Amino acid sequence: MIRSSPGLTPLIRPMTPEPTEVAALVDADAGSTTVAEALVQCLQQLGVRQAFGVVGAAIAPFCEALARSSIDYLHFRHEAGAAFAATEASLASDRPTAVFATTGPGLTNALTGMAAARAEGATVVLVSASTSPQQRGRRAAQETHGSAGPVPGLCTAGALFHYALTVEHASELHEVSLRLMCGVGRVDGFVAHLSLPVSVQGAAAPDALRVGLASWHPPMATDAAIDQCLRLLARSPFVIWVGYGARRARDLVCELVDRSGALVMCSPRGKGIFSERDPRFVGVTGMGGHAEVENVLREVAPQHVLVLGTRMGEGSSSWSVDLVPAGGFVHVDVDPDVFGAAYPCAPTMAVQAEIGAFLRALLAAWPADAEPAAPRLSRRGEWVMDPAHALVGAVRPRVLMAEVQRVVVDRSDALILAESGNSFAWANHCLQFEEPGRYRVSPSFGAMGQMATGVVGAALGRGGKAVALVGDGAMLMLSEVSSAVQYQVSAVWVILNDARYNMCHQGMRAAGWEPFGTAIPPTDFVTLARAVGADGVRVEREPELRAALETAMQTRGPFVVDVKVAVDEVAPLGRRNTTLFGAPDS
Repeated sequence: MIRSSPGLTPLIRPMTPEPTEVAALVDADAGSTTVAEALVQCLQQLGVRQAFGVVGAAIAPFCEALARSSIDYLHFRHEAGAAFAATEASLASDRPTAVFATTGPGLTNALTGMAAARAEGATVVLVSASTSPQQRGRRAAQETHGSAGPVPGLCTAGALFHYALTVEHASELHEVSLRLMCGVGRVDGFVAHLSLPVSVQGAAAPDALRVGLASWHPPMATDAAIDQCLRLLARSPFVIWVGYGARRARDLVCELVDRSGALVMCSPRGKGIFSERDPRFVGVTGMGGHAEVENVLREVAPQHVLVLGTRMGEGSSSWSVDLVPAGGFVHVDVDPDVFGAAYPCAPTMAVQAEIGAFLRALLAAWPADAEPAAPRLSRRGEWVMDPAHALVGAVRPRVLMAEVQRVVVDRSDALILAESGNSFAWANHCLQFEEPGRYRVSPSFGAMGQMATGVVGAALGRGGKAVALVGDGAMLMLSEVSSAVQYQVSAVWVILNDARYNMCHQGMRAAGWEPFGTAIPPTDFVTLARAVGADGVRVEREPELRAALETAMQTRGPFVVDVKVAVDEVAPLGRRNTTLFGAPDS
């Protein structure tokens, strides 16, 4: 079940189905309900509340059924933006969402967003149109189906989709409903693609379409695994490394810290699962992280690191060998493929389990006489700065982050999303969160435009304010300000405007190259926002920042804060510029 790896000790029990309940998804009467309508009813029963996409003639019957349903029908400007928005809406609401797209480029435009959904652990169902059987192979306009089209093979499960099918006949809705119901029960996300020929969308749905599903529990750690974890962790100092996969187990993580005295570090996506202002928190790892983490590990010299919900990839670790403890990792995850992948040579005890269930079992067995190991630290990172405002010159990114912390993080409950590039490096490094669910970043897949468009979906998904920290390059590449205006979404864009792809520029310089091809023409994003019906304010000096952010947070509807940032303050990307051209030996 797992990849062989030096030092890897598998202690895994596979998921075992337990038939405990039966659910009926759809009750359709033959002749009165079409396939499109029955599928929409199925999505409603699955918990879908929002569908994002761009309509086209070939998908019109399904879209018409959507528009008549209780699902919010959200027509965006671009399919990639719609898919990114659906991804962030799913993660913000902890519910499944849907994406709709027409044939040909409609489908292919959505693919990057669907890849982001898979990488981020979202639950998203893509419904696209395909060419009807009688028209296939005849050079139909935008011909698309399972074995032909611009990207063949999109209707089979694999690296992109957990489940995919071209629905060739109405009777296949039985299987579709079952597979979707099974999929949305996964704790690690689920991405599906249903391809609907035009001729099938309007066909009559099967009579009395009911799906009986035996529910299951997520994988559980064996008693032997818990016993071995206790032998490794309960009698010697260890450090906990929390990632995004542990976000639902925050209270259990805190209880384990209290019982054990362990220090805590987190991946960029794990910010806030354990309070970053707690004295036992030592910092963030990976891109935009803190070098102090490695200093603390050298000082404390833990025997083991308990890894909860991070896959320790480059974005989360930079593959730093200084993060590998002498005794190796105790790695807990629901996906067995992650064990030993990032650090193949590190001794690893692998436990396939849902993290909350694992922690409950571990705490129940924790020895009552175990003394919390509270290491004394001679130093602690002071990476959070609140520098005085300069009266002249462009805004320093670190100063911008200090004001975002004060106005947005500390004084509101808004969700903050950091776009790939220098934006997320500064946010990962400078912002501090005390609870999970407030911060979203994608340091591994890292699609530009994901947060510039995803902020609209995040605001819709949570039913409140969402703020995106984005670069001007990403904002020019893809944004959905117009869609936010159409649906009056409380989305805020804080744009780090430096007329440059600055992550690339600074990366080239760090690698010893003379930067080239990174400059872009200066853009007035406030004018662009107002042109499509939004509002905004331009910030050119640091003393203007606080008032601008306060205005943005008080304004209903979409708002742009266009910040002219200093171009030469180097973003804290850590080892990224060296690992890019060859990973260190790990």
